[in-house]
Amino acid sequence: MTLFEKNAIISGIGISRIGRRTGIPGVELTVEAVRAAIADAGLAPSDIDGVATLGDVPLAQLMSALGIEAADRGAEMLTGGVINPVLSAIRAVGEGGSRHVLVYRTVQMLGGALTGDRTTPVEPTVLTSPPVEPRVPGVRRRIGAIDDIGELLAAHAYSASNWVALHCRRHMERYGTTREQLGWLAINSRRNAALNPLAVYRDPMTMADYLAARPVSAPLGLFDCDVPVDGSVALVVSRSDYAPDCPHPVAVEAIGGAYGAGGWVHRDDYPRMASVDAAAEMWSRTDLAPSDVQVAELYDGFTFLTFAWLEALGLCGEGEAGPFVEGAQRIALGGALPLNTYGGQLSAGRLHGHWLLHEACLQLRGQAGARQVARRPEVAVAAAGGGPIAGCMVLTCR
Repeated sequence: MTLFEKNAIISGIGISRIGRRTGIPGVELTVEAVRAAIADAGLAPSDIDGVATLGDVPLAQLMSALGIEAADRGAEMLTGGVINPVLSAIRAVGEGGSRHVLVYRTVQMLGGALTGDRTTPVEPTVLTSPPVEPRVPGVRRRIGAIDDIGELLAAHAYSASNWVALHCRRHMERYGTTREQLGWLAINSRRNAALNPLAVYRDPMTMADYLAARPVSAPLGLFDCDVPVDGSVALVVSRSDYAPDCPHPVAVEAIGGAYGAGGWVHRDDYPRMASVDAAAEMWSRTDLAPSDVQVAELYDGFTFLTFAWLEALGLCGEGEAGPFVEGAQRIALGGALPLNTYGGQLSAGRLHGHWLLHEACLQLRGQAGARQVARRPEVAVAAAGGGPIAGCMVLTCR
C-alpha cells in the first residue's frame, strides 16, 4: 500500500467574506480566499504549480487573476465527492507531480456551479478508482449516486432532503433515534457559530425553536438543513519537505474515499452510507484509531449526515449517534469530542465540506480564537459527503 498522503501537508488556508445574497462576483470571493491561503503558506502566487477545484470559478479565470500558470490537478482522484479536489491535491504532491497545489471552493446563492437552493443534491459526474489505486486514464464508472436517482424521482423523492429523510426515518425505527437528538446537534452548532464572526446565523437557538421550525421532509425540519451562503475557502497542499519552512504546517495522516456502491437506497446495510467505506479505508491507512481523535469536523448538509459520520468513523457505536450527542455536552467545545466547532454548515454556512477542513486546520494550529478547544488538539478528523458520496481524512499537528 502506497501511503502517498504522508508526503503531503496543508501549508496554508484562507477564507473570503461570507454572507447571504451579497451579489459579490465569485471570482472576487475566490481571489480573496486564494490570496489569503497562499500568503498563509508563506508562498507567492508564482510558487503554485497545480490547481484543483470542484468546477466553480473557472481555472483559467483564476490563474489570469493571479498571473500564474499551473497544471490542473483536479482529476488525480475521483472518489472523494465534494472534497475530491483536496484529495486530488494530496495525491499530486504526495506522488511528486506537484510541489504546491492550490485548492478552492466558491459558492454563490444566486449563481455559480452549485446554486444556493438548499434542496439541490450535490452529485459527482463520475467516480473511478479508490485512493489506494492509480487512476486509469479514460476509465469511467457510473455509480449508484446516479443509477438510482431515477428510482427515487419515480417515487416522488425529488431532492437530497427527501433521500436523507428516508435514511433518518429508518435509523429512528431501528435504533430509537429522536428528533430531539437531532436538535441537540443543531443547537450545539449554533452555540459554536455564536463565537465565529464569519458565521451567518449566530443568534441562540433553543430546543423549542428547533422543534417549531417549518417541516422540510419528515422528520427533517428547517434547522436540520444547511444554510446557503456566498463565499470561498482555499487551501494550499504542499510536499511535506516544505514543512520546515512553512509557518503553520498541518500533516495529512490518512485519507479515505468511496465508490458509492449501492447508491442512495441499495446498500445491504441501509441506512448506512458510503461514509462507512470511506472511513474504513482511511483507518486502514494509519496506526491511529477513533479513540485518538480530539476534535471532529463532520459534514452537516443535514443533521442526520453528521450522525452517519459519527457512527461510520467509529466515534460512537452503530445506532448510538443520538445518545452520543444528546444534551450537547460531550460534543461541546469543552466536551470529550468537540464537534463542528465553527458552527458547521447548519449555522456558519454551506461551503460543501471545505470550511470544515479550514476549521480543522485552525484548531490544530491553535488559532480558532474564541472557539478554540481549550486543550489544543493534536489529532482531528474531517469528513464530507452523504449517501453515496464520501471523503475523509485524519489531520495532525506537524
